[in-house]
Amino acid sequence: MKGWFWPGMMAMLLWGLWGFFPKLTVRHINPGSALVFETLGGMIVALVVLVVLGFRIQTDPAGVGYALFTGVCGFLGILFYLKAVTVGRVSLVATMTALYPVVSVLLAHFVLGEPLTLKEGAGILLACLAILLMVL
Repeated sequence: MKGWFWPGMMAMLLWGLWGFFPKLTVRHINPGSALVFETLGGMIVALVVLVVLGFRIQTDPAGVGYALFTGVCGFLGILFYLKAVTVGRVSLVATMTALYPVVSVLLAHFVLGEPLTLKEGAGILLACLAILLMVL
């Protein structure tokens, strides 16, 4: 298997989580507050900026937790993406990792009960086939 494949798959999975968890976050806090906490998950320095600027934010524990996890997933995805493009072709790595919405869509369907049409399901299957075609 190519050296970029597993880091690229991790990037896709983590970016899929990044695309999914904001939905849970905004169930508990508003989008502006969610953005602050997502940034905090990726860079603790944001906390210092937040205090210095005197932002007033919502602090519902569930919303904060989801926002922090969202930030961690995003930054870990970037780390794995960089690892993948270090040893693999960016044209392949970028294409595969850009399929991260598949993870978000499936989580939204199975966890949140959001509908998934036959056409959307077929698109997901074709996206998975695209990954196989790129690595074979």
